[in-house]
Amino acid sequence: MLVAAAVCPHPPVLVPEMAGEAAPELDALRAACDRAVGRLAGADALIVVGGGAETRSYGPDAYASLRPYGLGWTSPCDLEDGAEPLPLSLTIGRWLLERQGLGARYQAVAFDAEPEDCLALGREVAETADDVALLVMGDGSACRSEKAPGYLDVRARPYDEGVARALGDADTAALAALDPGVSRDVQAAGRAAWQVLAGAAGGTAGLTGELLADEAPYGVGYFVAGWSRNGR
Repeated sequence: MLVAAAVCPHPPVLVPEMAGEAAPELDALRAACDRAVGRLAGADALIVVGGGAETRSYGPDAYASLRPYGLGWTSPCDLEDGAEPLPLSLTIGRWLLERQGLGARYQAVAFDAEPEDCLALGREVAETADDVALLVMGDGSACRSEKAPGYLDVRARPYDEGVARALGDADTAALAALDPGVSRDVQAAGRAAWQVLAGAAGGTAGLTGELLADEAPYGVGYFVAGWSRNGR
């Protein structure tokens, strides 16, 4: 059963060493992520969910690395033979967890997965232990301005506003209803992962949400939210 969740974005520049002199621009976002992730401690199972090329789980020998993005950070440092790299979303998730001294299992969901498949995966994940906590990694639209990675799409802002409301209200129905086509058009990388969260939380009473951050400093929507069961 899902008892807690944190939702965070996964841009590489969230890591201060990646951002360089621009790191202070994301200090508030980083602090919000730390606050949300810190609430996940104590669950029987902690699982990181994020978008990837395919839907699959990763074994304990998987590693996180920012070397493809120009930073010599890898975790763990000593890699086993045949170890597999985590996708970016799960890599940033691991980086966030290590700041809190937490370990987890890792589950990728295909960026283009159908909503019903995402919801089903969420239900499956929520049944892995009596108390399950999720760290859900996902960026909002990348089309909030003319300088955004996806240029300007007038649908991007209302899309992100809807996602922010849903995350703040723990509104699983609204997340489940996100349209894959529109999400793809506005380049919202978090759509599938958010729908896994909706599936994991669906049908459970007592979950409340809190929106901790809603920013778009580079024309990309970044959200941080915490969900928890009453009394936790």
